[in-house]
Amino acid sequence: MATTRKPRSAKGLTTLDAFLDEQGKRETFQAVAIKEVLAWQIEQAMKAQKLSRKRLAERMGTSRSQIGRLLDPTDGNVTLATLQRAAEMLGRKVRLDLV
Repeated sequence: MATTRKPRSAKGLTTLDAFLDEQGKRETFQAVAIKEVLAWQIEQAMKAQKLSRKRLAERMGTSRSQIGRLLDPTDGNVTLATLQRAAEMLGRKVRLDLV
């Protein structure tokens, strides 16, 4: 038995930004997205340099568990200073822009 579907309509659809604003979650979503990108970039730089978490921790003078938190995209409790120090140890810089 075949079911018939109604044609889809764009009426009532919204942008992701508008939806997140409506839910009061836009800032949180953006913060998580930024952390995910930074964690991924640090991890890629570590892979390119064949640098383990243990070795990066030694270079930074911190623990391997701190590096784990740094690389965990869901852990938003990482300071800008820690991100900058990690980037420096990898020969990189953190750049922030206000738009």
